[in-house]
Amino acid sequence: MSAARTTKATLAVEGCEITLSNPDKLLWPKDGITKLVYAQKLVALSPFLLRYCHDRYLTTIRYPDGVSGKSFYQKNCPSPKPDFVQTAPVDQIDYVHLNSLPTLLWLGNMACLEFHASFERIANPDYPSEWILDLDPSRQEEPRIMEAASLVGELLDKLHIRSVPKTSGATGVQIIVPVERKFTFDRLRSLGQFIGEYLARAYPKLFTVERLVKNRGDLIYVDYLQHYRGKTIAAPYTPRAREGAPVSTPLTWEEVRRGCHPKDFHLLNIEERLKEKGDLLATSVPPQDLGSVIAFVESKG
Repeated sequence: MSAARTTKATLAVEGCEITLSNPDKLLWPKDGITKLVYAQKLVALSPFLLRYCHDRYLTTIRYPDGVSGKSFYQKNCPSPKPDFVQTAPVDQIDYVHLNSLPTLLWLGNMACLEFHASFERIANPDYPSEWILDLDPSRQEEPRIMEAASLVGELLDKLHIRSVPKTSGATGVQIIVPVERKFTFDRLRSLGQFIGEYLARAYPKLFTVERLVKNRGDLIYVDYLQHYRGKTIAAPYTPRAREGAPVSTPLTWEEVRRGCHPKDFHLLNIEERLKEKGDLLATSVPPQDLGSVIAFVESKG
């Protein structure tokens, strides 16, 4: 990929041509990340980001004037669209199917700075390929978030459930459990409720399952309800439109125990990390059969 720093640039990628308008426009001004730099970072992230957006319904957040400007969510595919962009219609919404690098760069040119993927798959939407607990802090800065994530990981380990922690790229942490695709969202939600309520009882000064933000105080919300059809997650390896250009990044449990910070992982260092560690979410935990633990939880209900 090559481009001159002009008012427009043409990128030739996989037999497609993508016009990059205003390549010098600063999207993350304080971090010096222009639209051209962003496109280059998307190319580097694409083998990983596409893996978790392929076969999903995509919601993007667009920042036409960069992270310091106004933003809006986009579910429907922008029009007009190039022929290489494929869509996935459902519930009267024509979602972009993010399944190629040209499509990713086309979205990047429109200043789509965040990529949120549905939990359900486009093909066979009833049986998810992962189960997720979302740890959502009530405070903008939560120094206990990695302690909380570590406690969740230890509990899952005692239940013989292997998991991968991931920064949201904002303030939270998500615990991802790859599963065999034979459990419905409702059955996995019953497991999430059991875990969340146990944590809130065992650590009442740290966790809550209270849905209303105003009633949570400074507790960390164990959001087991988010994992459901029609809902989304910040896709692994999506950038986030925040100062520092953080990237939603899978972690090792050792990094969690050391108390790493979500801001440690960003567009300017993610390539080096991926070269060193690869995709931890794809390589560290295989899909699991949670049938026995779900049956136990359901028997208690």
